[in-house]
Amino acid sequence: MARARSSTGRALADRGIGRSHVGLALVLTLLLVLGVRLVWVQGLDVGGRAESAAAERSRTETVPALRGEIRDADGNVLARTLQRYDVTVDQTLVREFQRPRADGTSETVTPTQAVYRLADALDLPDTEVKDALDGEEKFAYVARGVTPEQWNAVREIGLPYVYGQPTSDRIYPDGPLAGSVVGFMGGDQEALGGIEQSMDEVLSGTDGRRTYEISADGVRIPVAPTEETPVEDGSSVRLSLDSEVQFFAQEAVTARAQELDAEWGSAVVMRISDGAVLALADSSTVDPNDPGAAEAEDLAARSVTQAVEPGSTQKILTAAAAVEEGLVTPHTEITVPPFLEIDGEKITDAFDHGEQDRTFAGIIADSMNTGTVMVGSKLTPQQRHDWMARFGVGEATGIELPGESPGILAPADQWDPRQQYTVLFGQGVAQTPLRTATIFQAIGNGGVQVEPRIVDAVIGPDGTENAVERPEGERIVSEETAQQVLDMMEVTVTQGGAKEAAVEGYRVGGKTGTAEAPSAEGGYDGYTTSFVGVAPIEDPQYLVAVTMQRPEGDVRTIGTTATFSTIMGQVLRHYGVPPSTTEPVEIPLRTDVDEDDPETGEDAAAGAQEPAGDDDPAGQQPGADPAPAGAADRSASRPVDEDG
Repeated sequence: MARARSSTGRALADRGIGRSHVGLALVLTLLLVLGVRLVWVQGLDVGGRAESAAAERSRTETVPALRGEIRDADGNVLARTLQRYDVTVDQTLVREFQRPRADGTSETVTPTQAVYRLADALDLPDTEVKDALDGEEKFAYVARGVTPEQWNAVREIGLPYVYGQPTSDRIYPDGPLAGSVVGFMGGDQEALGGIEQSMDEVLSGTDGRRTYEISADGVRIPVAPTEETPVEDGSSVRLSLDSEVQFFAQEAVTARAQELDAEWGSAVVMRISDGAVLALADSSTVDPNDPGAAEAEDLAARSVTQAVEPGSTQKILTAAAAVEEGLVTPHTEITVPPFLEIDGEKITDAFDHGEQDRTFAGIIADSMNTGTVMVGSKLTPQQRHDWMARFGVGEATGIELPGESPGILAPADQWDPRQQYTVLFGQGVAQTPLRTATIFQAIGNGGVQVEPRIVDAVIGPDGTENAVERPEGERIVSEETAQQVLDMMEVTVTQGGAKEAAVEGYRVGGKTGTAEAPSAEGGYDGYTTSFVGVAPIEDPQYLVAVTMQRPEGDVRTIGTTATFSTIMGQVLRHYGVPPSTTEPVEIPLRTDVDEDDPETGEDAAAGAQEPAGDDDPAGQQPGADPAPAGAADRSASRPVDEDG
C-alpha cells in the first residue's frame, strides 16, 4: 500500500515538473515575442509610429517677420510696423489641467486661476476675461492687437485652450503726407500702391517657425526641446523724398487747386544733378492709415501715372533739337506772320499780332506757335519724332513706383498732316508731368539726362546700408546747346510771358504750357496748364514742375507760374542756396522795334501782356468736331491751334 502511494506521488511530481517546464516555455516565448515587437516598434519603426507620436505631441507656430520701415531722406519714418497678436480661446476646452513645472513637478490650474492670470497678463478686467472664456464656441477672441510682451506673458501661463494669432499694425506717422508715394496695406496685409507695393519683397522679410512639445492634455512641456527657424525681418527703404519739401509743395498745389476748382494739381521737385526726386505732391491724396476713405484716383502719384498733353513746355524740347541741329540760335531773326499756313494747315498764336520780326528767343519767350513751327519744320517728321524719343517721350522713366504711364508717342509715319506740326508745341503727344520734368532736368544738367529715382538706399535689419545705384546719365544735347536753351528760358521769365515765376534774389528760367484736356466721353472739356522751371539759372540745382488739370475760369488767369515761384523759393531757401550775384541774360525779343522805347515797344510786348505764366488756347474754329481719339491723333481736329 505504501509502495503504491509512493509511486503515485512520484507520478504527480513528474507531472508538476512537466507543467512548470511548459509554463516557463510559454513565458519565455511571450518575452521573446514582446522583445521582438519592442525592437520592431522602437528600433525599426516601419509604421512610422515614433514620428506619428512625436507629431501628435508637437505644435508649430509662425513667428512673423517685422516689415521694414519706409523713411525719408533725413531718416524720418514714413511707415513702420508694430508687431501684434490676437489672443483667442477654444471655450469647449476650458477646464482644470495639470501644468508641468521645470523641476519635474506639476501644478493644478483651475479655470478661475486662468482668468486671474490672463487678466493680469493682458491688463484687462477679470470679468471681461471670464466672459471670453465662458461658452461653447470653438473660436472666440480674448483680446486683439496685444503687444509681443503681453503675448509672451500669456504664452508662459501655458493654457492649452488659449492661442495667439500673429498680426501687425502698419502705421503712417505723417498721415496723407506723400500718401500716394508711400502707399498702403490692404486688410490682409497685402501691399497696395506706392513704395509699399514696388518694394514689397525688400520690406517683407521671411517669417520664422517655432516647434515645441505638448503633453496629452495640450499643455506645453517646459523641459521639452524647442526647434526654431530664425525669423528674417524685412529691410527698411530710405527715399530721396524730403518730408519738408513734400509738405510745402503739397500745401501749395492743394491751395492753388482749391482756389481754381481744379480737378487735381501736382508738383514735382527734383535735384538736377542726379535726378533725385525730392517731392511728388498731389492736391488730393490717400491717407495710408485709412485708405478706404480715399477716392480711387487719389491712390497713386499723378505725376507718375497721368499722361497729359504737355503743351508749350514741349517747345523747350523743340528749341533744344533745333539749336543742336544748327538750325537756329537764340538770336536768329525770324519774320513771324499773323498766322501760318503750311501744307494746308493753319497755325495761330494765343494773341493777335501783325507781322513781326522776332528772335528765336522772343518766339519761345512769348510762346508763339507760329514761329516754333517755322523753326521746327526744318526738321523732318522723323527727326522730330527721334528727338522726342531721345528725350524719353513715349517711355516710362523707370521710377520705383507702380503704375507709371509711358505716355503716347505715335510713329512719325502715323502722324496726320496736322499732327506733324502740333507735336512741335506739345499737342498730339502725351506724357506724364514727371517725363516733362526730365526734359528740363537734361537742359539744366548741361545736356545730360538722368532718369529720376526716389529710392535712395536699402537698410538691412542689422543696420547695414546699401545705396541704390542710380542710372548713368545720357548726353542728349551739347553743353553749349543746353546753355543757349537756358538763356531762352530765363528771358521767358524776365522779359516774356512768365514774369510771375520770378523768385526774389534768384535767377530763374522756365516755360509755361497749356493744352486741351480730353473728355472721357470724347472731345475736350477743359485744359491742362503747367509751368516747369529751374534755378538758379547760372548754376541750376533744383527743378519744380507744377501741373493743374481742368482749372475753372479764363485760361488767361489760371497759370501755374505763381505756384512754381512759391515752391521754388521755399526749396532754394530750405537747402541754403546762396542768392544769385550775376545779372540776368538779356536777349532782344523783337528786332523790328525798340523794346526800350515806350512808343515803339508797346506792340513788342503784345505776347507778354498776358498774365504771367499763361498760354491761352485760342479755341476751336467754329464747326470743327473734336476727335474723341487718343493724344496721338487728337490734333487732327484742330483747325486753329491753342498755345499749349
